[in-house]
Amino acid sequence: MLLTVDVGNTNTVLGIFDGEEMVHSWRVKTDPRDTADELWLQYRSLVQGFTLSGLAVCSTVPASLRELRTMIKNNFAHIPTTIIEPGIKTGVPLLVDNPKEIGADRIVNTLAAHTLYGDKGPCIVVDFGTSTNLDVVSPKGEFLGGALAPGIEISVDALAARAAQLRKVELIRPKSVIGKNTVEALQSGTIYGFAGQVDGLVNRIIDELEVLYPGMEETTVIATGGLAPLVLDVSENIDFHEPHLTLIGLRLVHARNS
Repeated sequence: MLLTVDVGNTNTVLGIFDGEEMVHSWRVKTDPRDTADELWLQYRSLVQGFTLSGLAVCSTVPASLRELRTMIKNNFAHIPTTIIEPGIKTGVPLLVDNPKEIGADRIVNTLAAHTLYGDKGPCIVVDFGTSTNLDVVSPKGEFLGGALAPGIEISVDALAARAAQLRKVELIRPKSVIGKNTVEALQSGTIYGFAGQVDGLVNRIIDELEVLYPGMEETTVIATGGLAPLVLDVSENIDFHEPHLTLIGLRLVHARNS
């Protein structure tokens, strides 16, 4: 079985694949202060009972990746390991000014989106995490670039910290867009506001794609990330929700490098 690990700035998501089927997944907080030994204790408790035959990792947190490498060397040296970094075959051409700037998670998301949904035309991956990432995938599976915006939780935290009479609220869909009290107004601005931001960016990206690829098939928009469920029901442009898109991409990259 293959263990896939996506280390994000806020959370780390792990998944176990038996062939192409995911049989179990976990979401734990990311702490850059964790040592290799602490990571081993955590991972060992999670995967106990599974016989691992491979490991695939991507990380956007350099400090965590450094300790993770040590943990892998000490405890998983006996199984094939793929870490998404320069030199690894992903099959994703990066058509950007500086490919080294592109996060590993965005690359594997591109591969997974094109593999799952790119049979007819381009794709847009909207990853709702610490930041909100919109990644654009060409009809050939190339990474064309995208847009980055502050994430939902970061924005809510910043507002509560800077506005004396505002506070953090439960992020749920309010009864109406016109909030009748402070809590509902904050919920409306957050939920509908971020959905509107994503829809607006998606529409502008599609306009540019139509210029690049005249007569192209309809663009597919895929949502992923831990905060995606907050806006799925109010966004007008999201076609599919794939919560494990990054882990699927890690499985695909590992298969290419095995």
